[in-house]
Amino acid sequence: MSIKTNWKGLVVPHILNLQAYSSARDEFSGDAKVFLDANENPFDEEQQKWNRYPDPLQKDIKNQISEIKDIPSENIFLGNGSDEAIDLLFRIFCKGGESNVITCPPTYGMYKVSSSIHNIDNIEIPLTPDFQLDVNGILEAANEKSKMLFICSPNNPTGNSMRKDTIHNLLDNFNGIVIIDEAYIDFSAQKSWIHQLDNYHNLVVLQTLSKAWGLASARLGMAFTNPELIKILNKVKPPYNISGPSQKLVSESLFKKDAWDKQIKTILAERDVLNQKLQEIPGVKKVFATDANFILVKINNAKSIYQKLIEKGIVVRDRSNVKLCDDCLRITVGTEVENENLISALLDISN
Repeated sequence: MSIKTNWKGLVVPHILNLQAYSSARDEFSGDAKVFLDANENPFDEEQQKWNRYPDPLQKDIKNQISEIKDIPSENIFLGNGSDEAIDLLFRIFCKGGESNVITCPPTYGMYKVSSSIHNIDNIEIPLTPDFQLDVNGILEAANEKSKMLFICSPNNPTGNSMRKDTIHNLLDNFNGIVIIDEAYIDFSAQKSWIHQLDNYHNLVVLQTLSKAWGLASARLGMAFTNPELIKILNKVKPPYNISGPSQKLVSESLFKKDAWDKQIKTILAERDVLNQKLQEIPGVKKVFATDANFILVKINNAKSIYQKLIEKGIVVRDRSNVKLCDDCLRITVGTEVENENLISALLDISN
């Protein structure tokens, strides 16, 4: 599938013909002294405009992100976390009980949950033993009902990035929408796929401010794709999907890019230290290479270790029941003190 492909043919027909809700803030933009159009409470006790509805299209934030990411604002959709964008893509491209999507476990669990919510068959093509995409398996499993392919890169919970040649292969040959989830891209040396949007109109790239930007509580996810699909996403989403307080917090945070860059460098340095120290823990079988802000560790008796860490007040993620992750713990990179506490606890447990 290339730029020439008519991706609109994949859109559920009634969505293409949908008449979007027109809010008061959609119908008027500009300066005014008196707003009597949206049935809002006229009193602004905190002088923060919390009594007013927020910008439904988050134009200021998109302009900031456009500058940071070096991509036109017309290619940007903002959602209540990446999960909202995932949900909307299911609504736009899939019919319940008819369509299917392809996922590649182990991977982010929300893809499968969303498919279940929308009554969409989820075809699972597991990653290879080295946590890479099984391109032949994916293309062989795909059929005329396969509307979307989800690729997480860097992957969660394995931490590795998917090879570029395999992704190019899938973008060229999968006859559906390819969603690349880059929640952890800011911790990776790999380049983002957002700069391939002009080459692939069937490409959607997801990113988030929850990880590197430290704004998990703000719940702001980003989807980057061709402008026509952005318009459809905006048509399907709730009118005011990003709250005013969240927009204000995000906008202020985006001006602090220098502090953000410094934090990432600190996390990456701590990741290297933690990686080395984990390899020295008795019982550790393998510390997997990672392009994310977490490390997947294969360790003897992972479930027991997990419980013993909890008893010491330290919570990691037990991934033992996940495909290809037997006896594995996923450990987020913390502060220097938190990481030292973890290593000390693991040494104490292993003795």
